[in-house]
Amino acid sequence: MKSLEGKVCLVTGAGSIRGMGRATANRLAGEGADVVVVDREIAPKSIWPGEENWRGLKAVIEEIEARGNEGLAVVGDISNSKDVDNIVQKALDRFGKIDILVHCAAIRGPVGPHIVELDEEIWRKVIDINLTGSFLICKAVAKTMIPDPEGKKIVIIASVAGTFGAPGSSSYCASKYGVIGLAKTMALELAQYKINVNAINPDTISTNLVDERIVAAAEKEGISVTELLKKRAESPPMGPNIPLGRQGEPGEVADLVYFMVSNQSSYITGQTINIDGGAH
Repeated sequence: MKSLEGKVCLVTGAGSIRGMGRATANRLAGEGADVVVVDREIAPKSIWPGEENWRGLKAVIEEIEARGNEGLAVVGDISNSKDVDNIVQKALDRFGKIDILVHCAAIRGPVGPHIVELDEEIWRKVIDINLTGSFLICKAVAKTMIPDPEGKKIVIIASVAGTFGAPGSSSYCASKYGVIGLAKTMALELAQYKINVNAINPDTISTNLVDERIVAAAEKEGISVTELLKKRAESPPMGPNIPLGRQGEPGEVADLVYFMVSNQSSYITGQTINIDGGAH
């Protein structure tokens, strides 16, 4: 018997081809779980050559089913309470329960504008999706867990950017600081029900979250996105000092998520765990 057999997992932000959500959905399905995958659009775009026809959530469901598990795709905006209620209700209608929530959905926002230049609309969008969205989905799922709470797990993908300041990233850093505070508080509030809540702080992970930044960098250098991607493939950027000498991969985050939602982490709650190659 696989370790998550009989469990139902809900994974947000699961539609991107290079995303931590997709990697997590597959990892948990591989351990026997049925998985509800959520994204704000059915097939998020990728700038990488050869990925133009990515089918998003439909493809992820096929991957889950190929592992012998059931999957359900739901499109919704986690910063909209009505969408969140719909997501959770569809999961309950199909599977009757949610044992595990892995909340990966987030946006990066622009990198560069200092606080005096940052547009209020951008600030509100980042906060709404990253922080308010985390509150809404966690609140809605936790309500379904409390009546039968034993063994339930919530994992939020936060960021190392929620542990230090970064010039030009005030909205993103503020949102992730808030997410970490939310996770730690929920852990204390839900501990009486034996529901574990933890946050994972990735650093430089190779995902579609940086696509917008790559497009901006290509424009700044006056070259095409394809040319810049080729250039980076030949000499990958390391970002901040990474002792292990490389960027992380979504699958490595998914491995950590699996540990945090398995019985192996039953006495861990209210924690934030960095996955950063030793950078911090």
